[in-house]
Amino acid sequence: MAAKRIADEPAYVLHRYDWSESSLILEVFTRHYGRIALVAKGAKRPSSSLRPVLLPLQGLHVAFGGDAEIRTLRSAEWQGGHVMPKGEALLAGYYLNELLMTLLARDDPHAALFDVYAQVVQVLASGHSPVLEAALRSYELLLLREVGLLPQLDVQTLTLAPLEPDQAYTLVPEGGLRPAHADDRAALSGAQWTDLQAVLADDAPFTATLRACAPLSGTLKPLLRNLLHYHCGVHTLRTRQMMIDIQSY
Repeated sequence: MAAKRIADEPAYVLHRYDWSESSLILEVFTRHYGRIALVAKGAKRPSSSLRPVLLPLQGLHVAFGGDAEIRTLRSAEWQGGHVMPKGEALLAGYYLNELLMTLLARDDPHAALFDVYAQVVQVLASGHSPVLEAALRSYELLLLREVGLLPQLDVQTLTLAPLEPDQAYTLVPEGGLRPAHADDRAALSGAQWTDLQAVLADDAPFTATLRACAPLSGTLKPLLRNLLHYHCGVHTLRTRQMMIDIQSY
């Protein structure tokens, strides 16, 4: 049977590795096929048309084929629309990619998550720093929900008891959502958690979640970070450590 060929597929390059003196292995997030591995033959040559295109955080349309674990990239075209993020926004973009590389299995499509990712990248490229933290928290929530790692946010996880609007609750990796203790570093009210659960189901989830996260970003950050580190199996993500190192200079 002839190997399947795919054309005009929306995609983003998440990471790239040297494969030979002239070629690259790419980790690519596609809209309809999920995270896939592609070999870009000759992409490192100065004369290659792929060389200036295969950049992270840039919307592409790709064509590829093959039935092996690593398929062959046939072509890639830049879709334009925004410039490369810079500074803190660029590091944030690498953070988005590291989460996808860690939490998504290969060949597992997540079209809705792809659309959210594309919207967050546009925010990063806009350079509008006031919404950067809210955009990252929105992405984290929607990513965790999409891969089945976010507990329901309008009930207590272990008992399924409804949340009291004025009581404080915290999110812990091992037990989900539970009443906050005096020594918990961060917590939200039951009403705030319930509102977050509602916006996650909105027809435009990124826009709705972005608005809901804006006033809560500082509190959500350590809660979601702990949950992500737990499921990624690391104490600190590499991009997060890079941010810390840069800020320490």
